[in-house]
Amino acid sequence: MKIGELAKQAGCSVETVRYYEREGLLPHPERGANNYRFYGPSHLESLRFIRNCRVLEMTLEEIRALMHVRLDSERDCSEVNAILDAHIAHVTERIDNLRSLQRQLVSLRGMCSHVRPRKSCAILRELISTQDLGPGDGQQARNCVPGAHGGCGKTHTH
Repeated sequence: MKIGELAKQAGCSVETVRYYEREGLLPHPERGANNYRFYGPSHLESLRFIRNCRVLEMTLEEIRALMHVRLDSERDCSEVNAILDAHIAHVTERIDNLRSLQRQLVSLRGMCSHVRPRKSCAILRELISTQDLGPGDGQQARNCVPGAHGGCGKTHTH
């Protein structure tokens, strides 16, 4: 099948297929005499595998490691379990960060129980204060939560 058909069957864009090829997650396809890429059922299976891993917010490195285990018939699933355990720990940490962020926002919102003139807005005053709203441990700028509406502008792997 051609790249457009592969992308359609996998529920993604052609550019996504090319991206996973560039990243080395999807094997390069054979090319026909017309130089068109030709994808087989194994490409579709791999692409679905990758896409399902991405839905679970796994990093490309985690997916790459899982692909190696998946393609090596001599391996057992202990490595898969270790990868998932590490990913679960990371997700748990992100949930904790989101709960902390939620507490901060609720606290900030609690500073204004009724409408006031802008110059008297306690929330705006607090946001421009010299006091850091974050936990103060330098862990993440203002409790930056990766993946939450762009986070803190840093590049995160999840």
